Amino acid sequence: MIVAKSERLLRMIGGLGQALLSLLFWDTVFVVLYKVFHWTWLGSDSLPLGSFGTIIGIIVGFRNGSAYGRWWEARTLWGAIVNRSRTFARQVLTTLSSEQAAGSQEQAEVAAVQRELVLHQVAYVHVLRQQLRGLDPVPEFVRVLPQQDTSELARTKNLALSIETRMSAQLIAAHKRGWLDAWQWQAIDQSLASLMDSQGGLERIKNTPMPQQFDFFPRLFVQIYCLLLPVGMVSSLGWYTPLGSTLVGFMFLALEKIGRDLEDPFENCIHDVPMTAIATTIEINLRQMLGETELPAPAQPVDGILW
Repeated sequence: MIVAKSERLLRMIGGLGQALLSLLFWDTVFVVLYKVFHWTWLGSDSLPLGSFGTIIGIIVGFRNGSAYGRWWEARTLWGAIVNRSRTFARQVLTTLSSEQAAGSQEQAEVAAVQRELVLHQVAYVHVLRQQLRGLDPVPEFVRVLPQQDTSELARTKNLALSIETRMSAQLIAAHKRGWLDAWQWQAIDQSLASLMDSQGGLERIKNTPMPQQFDFFPRLFVQIYCLLLPVGMVSSLGWYTPLGSTLVGFMFLALEKIGRDLEDPFENCIHDVPMTAIATTIEINLRQMLGETELPAPAQPVDGILW
């Protein structure tokens, strides 16, 4: 996600360079044919560019609204994961307990299980972001839980789901040992269920792209409109047609590109939801709850980009 307050124009319009050069070339050729070769029949003041532009603007705006809706839903779901991760860690650390005296072996076992569950949640959020980006999630699991056996988990198709399943099994075992009563178990299980709901929503966005019509037709209409711009401008702007036409075309091309940039928020590009920063925030919070003092540094923008 671009976070720089004064962003460079070249980055913001990245990918439009070739289209703008092509449009400028077309406008220049058009005005030369009109002014030098006197092909005056090419120009038409009656061409309703304003009406065309309004209609295309509505279409592109509708498409961009849908694309931003996908991006914002992804960010909202990650926000829910932040809150539910904190809630889960709080529940584990405050409700999981033994009736044995402090300092007993069972109390030590409870503390070990608490720590393991919280670290599994840390691993879960990092694994989930890697899966959504289509990257290998196993190294993140090993980084957080280096002592855990990953041979079985590495073979699973959905490592994040397997981590949550393992956590659920650990909580069931704790309940059977009397470390959790039925109400406490249900409350923690509800937190896990909420995390699964958020993961399902993120996977739905990832696995359900925008319909192809939403990509194809707005882009086609914008391109046709850009080609028609010099037709309606050349008689009034003359030699300034390339300037005016390219400027107006740039506006429409940029608006169309906004939708394409936002419609897939997990493509590991500069416009994505900053999942690394969010997951790192969760890790810092949960490790603090464990009482750790050596914490990872908060994610910082790199060249104006927060990943």
